[in-house]
Amino acid sequence: MQDMFGSMAGIIAIAFILLVFAIGDIISVKTKSIVSMMFTSSVILLLGFWLGVPTDLFETSQLLGIGGLIIVILLAHMGTLLNFQQLKEQWRTVVVAIFAIIGIAVFLFIVGGPIIGKETAIVAAPPIAGGVVAGIQMGEAAAKIGRDDLQILATLLVVVQGFFGYPIASYCLRKVAKKVQLQYREGDFVKSKNVEEYTSTKPAKLIPETSAKYASNNVYLAKVALVALLATGLSVGITKVTGKNILDKNIAALLLGIIFSELGFLEKDILTRANSQGLAMAALMVVIFSSLAKATPDIVLQLLPSLFLSLLLGVIGIGIASFIGSKVVKMDFFMAFAIGTSALFGFPGTFIISNEVANSIGEGEEETQFILNEILPKMLVAGFITVSIASVILAGIMAPMLGG
Repeated sequence: MQDMFGSMAGIIAIAFILLVFAIGDIISVKTKSIVSMMFTSSVILLLGFWLGVPTDLFETSQLLGIGGLIIVILLAHMGTLLNFQQLKEQWRTVVVAIFAIIGIAVFLFIVGGPIIGKETAIVAAPPIAGGVVAGIQMGEAAAKIGRDDLQILATLLVVVQGFFGYPIASYCLRKVAKKVQLQYREGDFVKSKNVEEYTSTKPAKLIPETSAKYASNNVYLAKVALVALLATGLSVGITKVTGKNILDKNIAALLLGIIFSELGFLEKDILTRANSQGLAMAALMVVIFSSLAKATPDIVLQLLPSLFLSLLLGVIGIGIASFIGSKVVKMDFFMAFAIGTSALFGFPGTFIISNEVANSIGEGEEETQFILNEILPKMLVAGFITVSIASVILAGIMAPMLGG
């Protein structure tokens, strides 16, 4: 690309990429997230590469290098989003979500292994269980063993899994909403907290927040970068001592993000406070999409059966595990299944689909709000547990298994 456009190549590449992402966002809003930003962007990028867009687009933009470095920082940031009060209130949701992730991993590995191949099953499980970060982790692991096809598969799974998850979650939540509506009309209910009530009180921290006069973007960025550095150093140190990658740096970053947020060193939602989340997420998207430059039409067609079977097996695993989890915690099966399928789309899908169901089933503002208060907190917690935490941990466990 540098040869084609000279000194303007970098800014042209960035402008093209960000324009593609903007189109993806617009279509996502227009379709109420049924067609995700990632799906639209991937289609445009794939067609672009097939029609002659230079395959070094991402490298030329410099966003690929930034994205690779910033993953641990983003994971530390994600750790600051954890709300222990909400998790405590929604412990049943947490249990069912964990069951679902285990169901995906076990069903794909045991049942899917002989059907789609062991390595394919290993690569597929974490992206199905989560989102972008898990897809990047497994894509990097596949690249290390020279399996470009599996690296592309990890990306495609992240891109299309919402098409499996949204219809199932919508159907299940509608079933739940109708039951809640009946209970509301009969007066047979215990009122649930709405989302705002979870954040109405802030527990005291061991380390106070940065005072307003020092709370600059650079201070916030330095703090989260230090935690990411500590996580990376801890992971590398343990690997050198033991000779094994026992603690993946991504898992360490997420865990330390949670710990330092609870201590008070990291403020909640720290990258947003630093006005840096937008560019950071764009760089992260570039990392997950980077494998598309290698995705020729032949490779995509070759991967379609594995893509479909992986998602089908993953959904079956979610269904079985959600059923077992619902019995363990005494939860309605349809609510449990919806919680499990949150792994396939996460936030903001969990927020959007809960509101859509409540608005379509509820009659009157009070009834609609009551239904929303019953399903939304569960779906928000489920999406965070599956996509932000469990899938990252699962990828950290399964990536070393690849090629082993």
